[in-house]
Amino acid sequence: MRSIHFKNIKIDSSSKAFVIAEIGNNHQGDLETAFKLVDEAKIAGVDAVKFQKRDNKKLFTKEMYFSKYSSENAFAPTYGEHRDKLELKKDEFEKLKKYCDTKNIIFFATPFDTPSLHFLEELHCPFYKIASADHENLHFLRDVAKLNKPIILSTGGGTFDSIQSAYNTINKFHNKLAILQCTASYPCKPEEMNLSVISTLSDKYPNNVIGLSDHQNGISMALVAFTLGARVIEKHFTLDRTLKGTDHKFSLEPQGLKKLVRDLERAQLALGSPVKKIVESEINPIKKMGKKLVASRDLAKGTIIQIDCINLKSPQDGLPASYIDKIIGRKINRDLKEEEDFDLDFFIGN
Repeated sequence: MRSIHFKNIKIDSSSKAFVIAEIGNNHQGDLETAFKLVDEAKIAGVDAVKFQKRDNKKLFTKEMYFSKYSSENAFAPTYGEHRDKLELKKDEFEKLKKYCDTKNIIFFATPFDTPSLHFLEELHCPFYKIASADHENLHFLRDVAKLNKPIILSTGGGTFDSIQSAYNTINKFHNKLAILQCTASYPCKPEEMNLSVISTLSDKYPNNVIGLSDHQNGISMALVAFTLGARVIEKHFTLDRTLKGTDHKFSLEPQGLKKLVRDLERAQLALGSPVKKIVESEINPIKKMGKKLVASRDLAKGTIIQIDCINLKSPQDGLPASYIDKIIGRKINRDLKEEEDFDLDFFIGN
C-alpha cells in the first residue's frame, strides 16, 4: 500500500491531502514577513510551510551572478545580488525553524545546492523537497537520499524516463518518496497542467504517494488533482499578490489558502464510498418529495385496477411509485375512497 510519513503525519490513498504552503522567498528576505506568512498559513490549516535555500555564489556561474538585472521585479542591479536580497541569513533561518516549532507547523525547505543541503541538515530539516530543475541532477539526488529522510520530488520539465531515473537513484537508498506532477511554468495555464499524469504515476508507482505542485493561480485544479489520487498538494503562498516579484502573482493569499484547505478536506469526505446507498439525511427529503400510489377516485370492491384508477401523490408514506406495475390488472378486495393509499393487502390473491 502506498504511504509516506512526514514527521508524525501518515499520508496514503485514503487520507486527507497533505497541504504545503510554498512560501519560498516570498518573505523577500525579511524575517518578520516570514513570521507573518507562517502565522497565516497556520490559520489557513496547512500541514507544512516550505522555504527555499540557495548559496547563490556556489549555485550560479560568475557570469550569471554578476549579470545585469533590470527586471521590474529586481531588488538589486545584478542577478546574484538580487537573489541575495531574497535570502534569509543563517541565524534568521534558525529563528524561523524554532518559530514554526512553537506554532506546531512543519518547517522544511528546498535546497538548491549541496552547501544549502548541509545548512538545512544543521537545522534538522525533517524531509526535503527536490525542485523540478533538479529532478535530473542524479548526483545531488544521491546526496539527499543518503540522508534517509522522506523526499518530495517535483517533476516539472520531465518525462516518464527522467522520473524513472530519479526514482531508481533514490530507491537505491530508500523509497520514502512522494512524486509530484508539476508543470514548471509560472503561472501555469490549466491546459498545460496535464493532471491525467497523476493517474499514470499512480499506476507506475503503486508504493509511492503521488501529488501535485500547483502553479496555477486558482484553487480548483488542486481539487481535480485530489480526485485523481493526489495526496500531497503544494501551493505557492503570499501575503499580497501585488507585491514585487514573479511568484506573488500566482500565489494564493491567506483567504485563498484557507479555502483551498477547506475544500480539500471536503473533497476527501465527499468522495465517500463507491457503493451507492441511501444515506440517513436523504430519508426525510425523499419521503416529502417522493410519490406514493393512491386511488384517483372512489373505487368499488372488485374493481380491476387500471392506470386511470391511480394517482401518484406526495408524500411517499405509502406504497411507492415503483410498485405501479405490480398492482395494474389486479382486483381489489375492498372499497377505496379517492386519494386513499393503495396497499398490497387490498388485492385478491395477494
